[in-house]
Formats: sequence, C-alpha cells, structure tokens
Amino acid sequence: MGDALSADRTYTIGELATISGATERALRHYEDLGLLSPARGENGYRRYGEKDVERLQQVLLFRACGMGLSEIRELLESPDYDAALALERHLKTLRVRQRELEALVETVEMTIATMRGQQTMTNEERFRGLKEQAIETNENAYGAEARERYGDDAVNAANERVRAMSEKDWNEMRKLEQGIIRQLKAAMATGDPAGDAAQELVVLHRRWICGYWGEGRYSAQAHLALGEMYLADERFRDYYDSRAGVGATEFLVAALRAQLGDGGPEME
Repeated sequence: MGDALSADRTYTIGELATISGATERALRHYEDLGLLSPARGENGYRRYGEKDVERLQQVLLFRACGMGLSEIRELLESPDYDAALALERHLKTLRVRQRELEALVETVEMTIATMRGQQTMTNEERFRGLKEQAIETNENAYGAEARERYGDDAVNAANERVRAMSEKDWNEMRKLEQGIIRQLKAAMATGDPAGDAAQELVVLHRRWICGYWGEGRYSAQAHLALGEMYLADERFRDYYDSRAGVGATEFLVAALRAQLGDGGPEME
C-alpha cells in the first residue's frame, strides 16, 4: 500500500481500493465474510481506519501466499494469532514457489536457446523443466484449495516428491494416470461401484496419489475426502468427467465409499 498512513485518517471504500489494489467488490466481499468491519459515517458510507487498513494488508498477504478466505478468517480470529509468526510460516511457501518459477524460467530460456542453435540441452535438463512446469501448472490450478485443505507443509512435500522422481518414476506416473482413466471407463460400464472393476480402480487411484502423498500419509478416509473434494469443485470434477464421461467423478467417489463400506483392503 503506497500511501503513508496517518493514525487518525479514514478512507472511503474507493480510496482504500485505490491504495490497496483490491477492488471495491472484493472489499465488500471481505466485509460480508467478517474479514473487515469498517465504521459507518453519518451518511451511512463505509469509513476505513488504520486498523482496517492493517487488517486488509494481512488478508491480501495471506491470499498472495495461497490461503483461502475461510482459512484466513479462522487464523485472524484465533485467540493466539500472531501476524509475524503466521507470515514467517507462509514466507517459506513463497520462497519455495519462487525457486519453482526460477527453475522454470531457466528451463524455458535454455529450451529457446537450444531451438535457436545457441546451446545444447541434456535430457536431464529437459526432464527437470517438465517437472517444474507440472508443479507450477498444478499450483496455479489447484494450489490454493489444496493448501487450504491439507496445509502448506503437505503440498510442499508433494512438490518435493515430484522433483525427486527419476525419469522412470515420472513416466510410470504418467502411464498410471492414463491407466486410471481407462479403468474408470471400464468400471463405469459395469454400473457397479462395489464390483471388481471399480475396486481395481480404487487400487490404481491409491497408487497414483501415494506417488504424491507418500505411503505413510495414506488412509481410506483421506482418500475418500480427496474424492469428495473433486466433487465439490468443478475444475477437479471436469478432469475426470471430460476424460471418462459425464458422471465419472461421482462413480469414482462411489467406488471409494464402497471400499469403506465393505471394509475394502487398504492395498499392499
């Protein structure tokens, strides 16, 4: 926020939008969610004081760190809330993302130079760029929701597991992803989410998510929670529905529920 702020000055919603970069619509939305509580002048218009400005800055910083609004509200309303400690924790996430972007920029630059005959690029360098691109694409598409649900540490650890994959592991994960779609189509054709084809689908899907989560973090309940998150978000739902047919995500979740309902195996 660029302007110097005085302790006794107040701002209209338009003025605060200008100095903060947030839209007036966003400021009203934050108020509806209880993140901001501006005073009202005699004319009924909002007036934002220094505390409102400080709180808005924290909201915007946490949003920039990838936090969801509900998580921010819970954090700000916590009786032991410490802004500095909270920002220090999320600064680690920003630094991780900074390294990811720097690596991706370097790979793109090297690729362009190779295409122009200015240098050569090893297969290891090409592969590293693919992993960084996949991480950044996933962060942009789903990062905020994943971090809100599972926390920064879990998402950062998953990203590090992707970086640590060998080319063989990477290719196997891609093949497994394709195999899940084929098995999902086959299982849907049976119409039975508790049948053998559907439970083989659950096994394949578990193997895939454990490649990102790590074996020690898996449980059938967490697997089902992930599937229900797919259903709740159009972008996740579209991933399966657009590849295996309308209703594919619902079928996958039904298969996960059937695994829990019949005491299905936790898989070797």
